[in-house]
Amino acid sequence: MAKDKKNIKAQRIIADHIKAATFIIADGVLPDKTGAGYVLRRLIRRAKYYYDLIGAKDRALGFLVEYVAPIYKDVYSELLEKKNYIAEKITDEETTFFGHLMFGRKMLEKIIVEEKYISADNAFLLYSTYGFPFELILDMAKEKNIEVDTGGFNKKRVVHQELSRTAAAGMFKGGLADHSEKVTQYHTATHLLNAALRKVLGPHIFQKGSNITDERLRFDFSHPEKMTSEQIKQVEDLVNEQIQNKIDIECAEMSVEEAKAQGAIGVFTNKYGERVKVYSISASPSPSPSPSDNEIEASFSKEICGGPHVKNTSELGHFRIIKEEASSAGVRRIKAVLE
Repeated sequence: MAKDKKNIKAQRIIADHIKAATFIIADGVLPDKTGAGYVLRRLIRRAKYYYDLIGAKDRALGFLVEYVAPIYKDVYSELLEKKNYIAEKITDEETTFFGHLMFGRKMLEKIIVEEKYISADNAFLLYSTYGFPFELILDMAKEKNIEVDTGGFNKKRVVHQELSRTAAAGMFKGGLADHSEKVTQYHTATHLLNAALRKVLGPHIFQKGSNITDERLRFDFSHPEKMTSEQIKQVEDLVNEQIQNKIDIECAEMSVEEAKAQGAIGVFTNKYGERVKVYSISASPSPSPSPSDNEIEASFSKEICGGPHVKNTSELGHFRIIKEEASSAGVRRIKAVLE
């Protein structure tokens, strides 16, 4: 990438966006259609657009993580540990976006040539139907010195967002069917499941969604590959160990900053107010500790949550995973029951 005047803007955008994407993925977020995942997707896609614009097509975007991770190794050592995983996720999103980018760019170039103006309808069509980021529409329009109906586009986007929220309004808070006793038991079980998955599979595991009824729980989480039967058994055993040890569920109210400082998991913290509830489930004592063992963590599970919970893990019965499958790209789904 030669540092000439023509490419300097593109190079800076690529560098800034890949650096931000690296940190976001390291924190457990994956490209998605909503929330932090959507922000991540936009960063990677805009970086891809400029990467292609300067003709850097010999290597996938993910290789740039090799340059980002060492710079911040002293303040964020996990970047070095996760660099291959992060690079893979960036490259996966780049590959997914490539077809959209090529088609959207050709369509946009045709609109620019024929109409000399980008209407709200055309901008929203590219954005909503073909996944072409609005930021790239603005960038291309600026390069060609033509106008975009930004106000009209924003109005259409607001209407679209409102319709999406209305469609989701029928879902109960937190993916719960209701607040009955059985649903409450399953909700507490998802906290144990989330913690067990992180211990067995690694710290990249974060909740991506859940749906809980009085008959089963469904839990979506970030993970790139199918779990082995051994891993599933390990997760079941960890959850059932916490149940058998009859551990009290503790609740404390604090600020989001305090919750994070205590190591509480809260992917959706932007939805919360100034004070949040943090539910903690203490770790079971090791039956036969040895001098070489690491010190047991104070909590097996610690999460920001606004939902109902049982008072003690003994109320849950026996936990069993009945299915593990793919939900979407980079996301796995577990279905489990309490017996």
